[in-house]
Amino acid sequence: MTTVSPHEALIYAMVTMSAVDRKMTDAEFQRMASIVKTLPVFLDFDQDRLVAVAEECGERLSDNSSLEDVLHTIADSLPKKLYETAYACAVEVAAADLRVADEEIRLLELLRDALRLDKLVTAAIERSARARHQTL
Repeated sequence: MTTVSPHEALIYAMVTMSAVDRKMTDAEFQRMASIVKTLPVFLDFDQDRLVAVAEECGERLSDNSSLEDVLHTIADSLPKKLYETAYACAVEVAAADLRVADEEIRLLELLRDALRLDKLVTAAIERSARARHQTL
C-alpha cells in the first residue's frame, strides 16, 4: 500500500470528496484552500503545493487506483489522532456548496469505515458543519 505525507492525506480526503460527484466546484476548491490556509495542522505545509497534491490525487482516482485504494492510502498515511480531522475536512468540502449529494454521503460512510471512526463522533462532526453552514 502506498503512503503519502499526513498533509497530502488530508488533502486527498478533501479532493476525493470534491471529485466523488465528478465535478470540483469553485466553492469546494476555495474551501480546501481556506482549510489549508487556516487549520493549525497545515501550519508547516507549503500552500503553493495544494494544486499539485490535488492533481496527484485526481490522477490516482482516474488511473488504476480504486476509490478503496485511495481511502486506504489516506488511513495508512495519517496518525490516528488526525482521523477525525480528515473526516472533518471532508465534511467541510461536502458542505461547501450548501448541498450534500447522495454520492458525498456515501463517500463519508466509506471514509468513516476506512478510518474506523465511531458513528457518534462522525454525527457530531456532521452536525457541527451543518450548524456552521446554516443560512437564513
